[in-house]
Parts: sequence; structure tokens; C-alpha cells
Amino acid sequence: MMEVVIVAVAATLGNLLIGWDSSTIAGGITYIKQEFNLEEDPTLEGLIVSMSFITGTIVTIFSGTISDLVGRRPMLVAASIMYFFSGLVILWAPSVVVVLVSRMLVGVGNSLAVTLTPLYISETAPADIRGQLTTLTQFACSSGMFLAYILVFSMSFMYSPNWRIMLGVISILSVAYFLLAMFYLPESPRWLVSKGRIHEAEKVLQRLRGAEDVSGELALLAEGLSPGGEATSLEEYVVAPASELLVNQEAAKDYIKLYGPNEEVTMVAQPVNGQGSFASRSMLSQQGSFASQAAAGLKDPIVTLFGSLHENTLPESGGSRSMLIHNANSIFSTGDPPASPFGTSDNLRAPLMSFGGAAAEKAYGSKDMLGMRSTSSLRSNSSLVHGNAVGTPKSTNIGGGWQLVYKSADGAGDGKGEGLQRVYLHADPAAISHSQHVSFVSTSGYDIPIDDGEAFQAAALVSRSVLGTSDMLHMPEVVAKGPNWRGLLEPGVKRALIVGIGLQILQQAAGINGFLYYAPQILEEAGVGSLLSNLGISSTSASFLVNIITTFCMLPCIAISIRLMDIAGRRSIMLYTIPILIVCLLVLVLRELFNMSSVLNAAITAISVIVYESCFCMGFGVIPNIICAEIFPTSVRGICISMCSLTYWFCTLIITLTFPYLLQLLGLTGVFGLFVAGCIISWIFVYLKVPETKGMPLEVIIEFFAIGAKPGTDPATIGIKV
Repeated sequence: MMEVVIVAVAATLGNLLIGWDSSTIAGGITYIKQEFNLEEDPTLEGLIVSMSFITGTIVTIFSGTISDLVGRRPMLVAASIMYFFSGLVILWAPSVVVVLVSRMLVGVGNSLAVTLTPLYISETAPADIRGQLTTLTQFACSSGMFLAYILVFSMSFMYSPNWRIMLGVISILSVAYFLLAMFYLPESPRWLVSKGRIHEAEKVLQRLRGAEDVSGELALLAEGLSPGGEATSLEEYVVAPASELLVNQEAAKDYIKLYGPNEEVTMVAQPVNGQGSFASRSMLSQQGSFASQAAAGLKDPIVTLFGSLHENTLPESGGSRSMLIHNANSIFSTGDPPASPFGTSDNLRAPLMSFGGAAAEKAYGSKDMLGMRSTSSLRSNSSLVHGNAVGTPKSTNIGGGWQLVYKSADGAGDGKGEGLQRVYLHADPAAISHSQHVSFVSTSGYDIPIDDGEAFQAAALVSRSVLGTSDMLHMPEVVAKGPNWRGLLEPGVKRALIVGIGLQILQQAAGINGFLYYAPQILEEAGVGSLLSNLGISSTSASFLVNIITTFCMLPCIAISIRLMDIAGRRSIMLYTIPILIVCLLVLVLRELFNMSSVLNAAITAISVIVYESCFCMGFGVIPNIICAEIFPTSVRGICISMCSLTYWFCTLIITLTFPYLLQLLGLTGVFGLFVAGCIISWIFVYLKVPETKGMPLEVIIEFFAIGAKPGTDPATIGIKV
């Protein structure tokens, strides 16, 4: 997996340039105003700072859609080229007009990098570490800010600081970005699959995963081209030894065979149906009725739907017993855990299932690519003739404790896959990891420990499979033709857009860009220069030094966020960090009510700004982009990312254009008061509307949104067979 980490780090170089640009323009604007006499013209000053946002807003309208057509990597290459030319132009810059042209070019680069880097990383990273790798974008951005402020601070001691060099250095850094994007970064495997380029996607996955056998993930990516939508049901399965099922054959009407190492049916997964010894309470009913929870407040049922899964899979060390795996410990022996909850990659074998037919071969060129075999090799077992098992499926772990298995749909399979159903099966990895001696099934698509213990429960998302159907034949053609505007009307996509767009609006309402782009002026107005007056440092240099300290403090906070992103989760981090932002802003508001010395006032202001920016970057600064890159289907992901990013740039543009006027009209105290209101609204929105997506494959997240968006359906009983 080291390769995927290196690829993610290389991709984030564009975000480092975003941070570099934001800091250099924040420091350079002071000297630009002096050279072009802009002190009395706040409109032109705001235009210079915000020109990159104006350009970014326009470019974002098309960036996601174009990336769906030409790929993610070419867009990153284009971003590096824009950075290079923006630096060259600013090194010349004889007038304000040329400065604005440079800001337009850098705006194109910023727009492409900030929009597509999280998307690119989310599509290449495995589910288990996707949040950590995507958070690297914020670490790179803050690192760029830190390094740039060091440069600005050093140059501030010159008799006549050269702001052209401050802003022009970005050309040197952009060369490294271009070389990496052009010659090292692979194309997104999900994008390649959407275009029917399976051979290329396989090679990319083999490189990123460090394994020869990646056919399981290839099939998952193909399934993601056609989300189940309203056809998806949420079911609860009981995984039990086959001997128990043989005693209760009347209840065994719809199950999946799980083959042991001796190619015998050792375990079976059967939906809970309220009959026989396998009946048990559903996962959802154990968490209480979603409908009653929603009625008690305004929380979106989809938040509870996602939360139920994560609450059920808390490790025992966290003080919560898993409900999804009832009595699981009785199945396992003691000892050291295996390398992963379901075994190492050596246990993941290529074929996922068996089906024939020309559709799959025509669509993807070769039946062997996804482990397709002739149905003549279907397994049979006279003792289990009632089951709707798929022949010769192979095991596949798709990340986050999820497994992909297949079964025929109500016995309607015709041997060609037309009646095939995909089953995303989930059991608690924390409980399974207690086992040392584990025998893995070789033909079911679900790696589980084999023993003579009791049955345990597993949640499942069940919908019609796209593999082997006419949908698989036409899906690459549909994606290649252009934007899938009709897909935006799907209930799950509309629900996801509410979450994504809402987060982008409220991220800016919290006031971060006012801090980032005008922090030197804010600190200077607050009298930060008096803190260092005894050292002979000018107030301007002192404000730059405080920004160095601020950006340096961001880095360990973001490192903590990287560590927690796939443990505590995105939602939890936001809910805990936004209140800290509110406290910092309130301190900045209330300090005016007390008669403090200038030094104490400056110290409180500097500390509040540092804590605010550090905690913001830790949570609300990076998580909206992570979530937006996770919650949309492959077929409309580029369009939806463009819509969310367009919202971000539009709101950023409003903040940067109006901030100088707000400072003149309301003063610092009034502006901070507005940001307090924005943070409070943000916390309420996250609590009510934003689900937890940690550790879930993108395709599973999409299915959950589709389920939660079903109109007129009680979320407590969605798809549960009783």
C-alpha cells in the first residue's frame, strides 16, 4: 500500500501551491498597495486578492465535467501549467492590469487543484485509509502557507521587499508539480473503468495495491457505475455453519453458500426472515426506530442510518459491544490477530463470480478480466439445493470490513448473470480480528473464520448487479458521451448535493478566508506589533511572524486529524472542533468589552487567531472536500463536484470582496460576531444533516444515500425481510 500513499502525497503538491499562493498574496498585497498607491482604493485591493476566486468560480463550472471526459490526471497537469505561467507573468507585472492577469492564471490552477485533488485521491485510495490520504491535501496546503510566510517574513527585513519575487517563486515549484503529474501519477482507476478501459484500470490497481490479483476491486468499480437506487434493500444476514442450516431446511430458501478450504459448504449466509433458529432482531431495530428518532427532532434519517452501522461496529475497547456480530467471540480462538480483519491480500482471489454471455465480453473486452468463467463449472450440493448460490465466486474484501458476494435473484438466474444480485456484506472487523487460527472461504466472496461456533449477524446491502447485464454494456458509452444530467434527479444524488453544497456554504460562513487573506492586517490592527517592539521588529514583520507561528501550529493539528479521520470519523471531528472555533471568535468579540493593555489585547488576539486557524484546518477546512468526493455516484461525480466547488468559490469570492468593506463598516468585533453566527449554524447543520462516511467503500456510501432518500419509507424497516 506504500505506493498509493506516495501517489497521494505527490498529488497534493498542487494544494501546497494553493497554500503558497494564499500566503504570498496576503504578504505581498501590503507592498503592492504601496507601489501602485492603492491605500485609498479598497475596491482594487479586494479585486487583486479576489481575482483568483473570480477566475476559479468560472473554471469550476466546467472542471468537473471536463474531468469526466478527459480524466483526472490531465486536469492536474493543466493546473501545474497555469501555476508556471502565473509566476512568469507576475515577475514582469509593470502595472495593476498585469497583476490581475497573473491572478487569473493562478486562479485557474487553484480551482483545478482544490476541486480535483480530493476527488483523485478518493478514487485511488482504499476505503480503510481514504480519509487519512485525503486529509493530506490540507496538510500540504498548510505546509505551503508556512513555507511562504517564512519567505515573506525574511523579505520583510529588506529595505525594499520585492513582492514580484514573493509571488513569482511559484513557477519554480510548479515545475516539480508538472513532472510528477505528467510522468508519475496514474489515472484514476474508477475513471478508467467508467470508460471501459479495464486493462489499464487493472494495471493501475495492481500498482497502487501492490498485488497481482485486483479483479475483486475491478468488479466493485464496475458495480459503482450503476447504483441500485430504490431497488437497493438493507437486509440482515446470519452467517452460520452449514450443519445448522441442514437441520432447518424449511427456513433455508434464500442463502449464499460459503465454501471452506476443502471446497465444501462450511458456512452459509442467510437473510433473517423471522423463521427457524436464525431469526433475530434486525440491526436497525436494535438501534431503535429511525422514524421515531427523526420525529423527536430534525435530524435527517440518513444520518441515523449511517450512524447505526458505525455504532454497531465500535471495538470492545471503546466500551461498546458489537451488535452486528452476535456471540462472535464463541467462534474464534484466541491469539494474535491476523494482518487484517479478513486476512491478507494473499487470501483475495481473482474471480468474484461466474456468469457467461456476450454482454460482459463485448463491454469489457475479455471475460477473464473480472474472473468470469463458464457456468458449466457451477458448484452444486444436493443438501443445499434450495439455495440461490452463485457458482465459483471468489473472495473479495472491498475495505472497511465490507465484502462483495453475489447470488441469483429469487431463482431467476439464467446462467448469464441477468438475474444476478450483488450483496455488500458487512461484519464487525474488530470482533473478527481476535482470531488467530482463521480458515478463509475460497469461493464465496466473503472471507470469514470457519469454526463450529454459533451463528453471527452481518448487515447487507442487496441490489441488482450490473455485471453481465445490458447495463454493463452501455454504461461506458453513456459516461463517455458527456454529462449525465438526468442522474442529478436521483433521490440519493439530490440528498447528497444538499450535504455537499451545505458544507461548502457554511465552511465560508465560518470566516476562514477572512482570516487567511487578511490575517496580517487583522493582527496589525489589533496591535500585535507591540508584542515584539522590544526586539526592534516592525509591526508588519511582527504580523508575518505571528502568521508563521500560526501556520506552524496548524501542522500538528492536521497531523492529529489525519490520524483520527478514519478512526473517530469526519462527522465527529467537525462536531468537536466547530465549538472551539465559536469560543475563539467569542473571545475576539468580547475582548473589546474589557479595558486591557495593548500588549494583553494583542496577545489574546494572536492566540485566538492561531487556535481558530489550527482547529479550522483540522476539521472544517478539509472535511467538506473529503465528504464531497465520497458521496456521489461515479456517473455524476464530476458534475456534482463542480456544483459543490462552484458553491465554494462563489462564497469565497463574496467573503474576499466584502471583507474590506465589512472591516470599515463593522470593525473587527462586528465581523467576528458574524462569523460566530456562521459557526453555530454550521454545527447545527453537521449534526442534523451530515452522515459519517469513514471506512466505507464509495460504492457502499452511494447505496446508503439511495436507501435513505427513499420517499415515504420508514428508515427503520427499509428492505428488512421479516
